[in-house]
Amino acid sequence: MSLSLPEEIFQQLQSLRLIDPHTHINPHQPASRCLADILGYHYYTELAHSAGLAKSQIEEPGLDSREKVRRLVPWLATIENTAQYSWLLEMCREFFGFQEERITPSNWESLYESSKTRMAQPDWEQHVLNQSGLDQVYLTNDFDDPLEGFDRNFYVPCLRTDDLVFHLCRPAVRERLTKATGASPGSARALKDAIGLLFQHFKNRNARACAISLPPDFSPQPVSEAVADPLVARAFAGADLTADELVSLSRFVFWTLAEFCDQFQFPFDLMIGVNRRVCENGVFQGQDLFDSRVSLIQYKTLLNAFPRVLFPISVLAETSNQELVSYAWIFPNVITSGHWWYSNIPVFIERDTKARLQAVPSTKQIGYYSDMYKLEFALPKFAMYRRILAKVLAEDFVIGRRWGVERALELGRQVLRGNVETIFGGSDA
Repeated sequence: MSLSLPEEIFQQLQSLRLIDPHTHINPHQPASRCLADILGYHYYTELAHSAGLAKSQIEEPGLDSREKVRRLVPWLATIENTAQYSWLLEMCREFFGFQEERITPSNWESLYESSKTRMAQPDWEQHVLNQSGLDQVYLTNDFDDPLEGFDRNFYVPCLRTDDLVFHLCRPAVRERLTKATGASPGSARALKDAIGLLFQHFKNRNARACAISLPPDFSPQPVSEAVADPLVARAFAGADLTADELVSLSRFVFWTLAEFCDQFQFPFDLMIGVNRRVCENGVFQGQDLFDSRVSLIQYKTLLNAFPRVLFPISVLAETSNQELVSYAWIFPNVITSGHWWYSNIPVFIERDTKARLQAVPSTKQIGYYSDMYKLEFALPKFAMYRRILAKVLAEDFVIGRRWGVERALELGRQVLRGNVETIFGGSDA
């Protein structure tokens, strides 16, 4: 195989401007302010902690930005082999002009100062967006987010619903729902009406989707209002529910969300298979892991009940990807979506991408999303995916199937951007 072919395809894909369909960006502070905002990303703190840095050294109360970076830098030597370290170097080189091969205790301070100076520029956010080639960024918004004070055509809202489904018995969640909707539901119907108000609020403010992350043991099933009524009443009265009652309440709320996704024509993003707090003493956001015992068969009732709702689905385990490919092969409303969390390293991305491109209709694949918390991460993450996609297109399609380069590029553009516009309703940026 010619070494220039993947590079030729990569360069063409690299010039394509993108829509990032899933992030955790704060639209009021989207870009980093110093190197600590980048190194504080959970990938680096959890890897450093895994390698031996004490949690107390990472999460000491009142720790200032410079000191946090100083403590983390010596541990970067232990993760130089990782994809995450390659993202870090690429960001430092592309955004801050860093020329060294490694970030070390002897050179980090000059990098810290140069990055801080550049990030302080008033046009830093726009500079990052331009250099990253982003036309639109999708958010992850709490259900009670007022969605004010930012450009909703560029930073596109998405209704995140984990708290509603799994934590409605917590007083703080119920108080937030009451404040957001003006309602204090005492019945299943009243709860449905309140959730409908949330959907209308998000729809009126340019939201394009509803989203939730789901544990391995969750199995969506319809629950009638008659069954849900006493559960809702007791939950909002502050009473404790049994484990089985909590499951029924979660199912009722989840099914209600699916009904409103149908009514409001929202895709329902499902991120399936995460177990919370497995590593109990891990750092912040470094405690959760996947469970390969999850199966999409748990979702067959949902997928059959809502044929008009598009379900972009993300999974964590490689075995789950094969199952997801099969479901997207068969179900018209199942979309393969990105490479989530522990699947977001090159070896898994390449295998998963090959399987999806070989088996799933081209119109039903969202190639990648960054899942980023700060804008700077879009550039290296999407570049990683584009390099892998270029390799797969070169090997499997141009060489393997004797496609022309332009035909392969058309497929790449569709997976990278075209399907995002079609599935989520286009770009207004």
